[in-house]
Amino acid sequence: MIASHFVRRSFLTLFLSLITAGVFAQAQPAKNEYEPQVGQEGKDVVWVPTPQALVDKMLDMAKVTPKDYVIDLGSGDGRTVITAAKRGARALGIEYNPHMVELSKRNADKEGVSDKAQFIKADLFESDFSRATVITMFLLPDINLKLRPRILGLKPGTRIVSNSFTMGEWKADQTETVSEGCTTYCTALLWIVPAKVDGTWQLPQGELTLKQDFQMISGTLKSGIVDALIGHGRLRGDQISFSTGGAQYTGRVNGNVIKGTVKSGGGASKWSASRANKPAASRS
Repeated sequence: MIASHFVRRSFLTLFLSLITAGVFAQAQPAKNEYEPQVGQEGKDVVWVPTPQALVDKMLDMAKVTPKDYVIDLGSGDGRTVITAAKRGARALGIEYNPHMVELSKRNADKEGVSDKAQFIKADLFESDFSRATVITMFLLPDINLKLRPRILGLKPGTRIVSNSFTMGEWKADQTETVSEGCTTYCTALLWIVPAKVDGTWQLPQGELTLKQDFQMISGTLKSGIVDALIGHGRLRGDQISFSTGGAQYTGRVNGNVIKGTVKSGGGASKWSASRANKPAASRS
């Protein structure tokens, strides 16, 4: 009897202890997850989230597909990276605030895209984003200007999309404003990194001299004693186009070679040019 009574008391004591521990645990507040505050200080800028409607517009303008590798500079809560990943692209967010990085990882996991969306804690100015096919950002104009030389050194055709802020004298190739679902910071700007063509190019029939101002080009085409100005000169990534002497030239720049088609008088023929000098420093 004494042994049985002791066993019952021990069991009752253990049972009450477990109940008490459970009630105490429930009474304790859950550990609060980090919640960013709009306007909080960052290393280079304060944090203001890009409206989702504008995120969608930015990725639309960049024509993001599953073939792309998107890098978001200053990725904040990760929404741009996560949205790109939902479109099937591989995406990386570079963010200096470690709490935001961890928040972004949790958000990506909740959205089921942690296999495609990655986030790292890093300084933009010490990071390598040369593998990107698309770069997105919501930074201040002076930060954009500091990054501009590196951006212009990326592979021709890389698409750059900014929320609201410009690149100085480098005019955007496309600008769109969202009115629905957005009240502040509702403009997206797109640039396409141009090939470097500044300098002299040799053609079988003459010499092409180009002056480059970002994606805009001017110059002359010399054939024999005729020196004709070129007009409507433009680059879109590695695609070049200009007109001269009533002919329309289009082509693709591949390093030190240009190959394409020239249309004149209702007919078309092939044309090619090779660089006669080392690339001159284009404006950055």
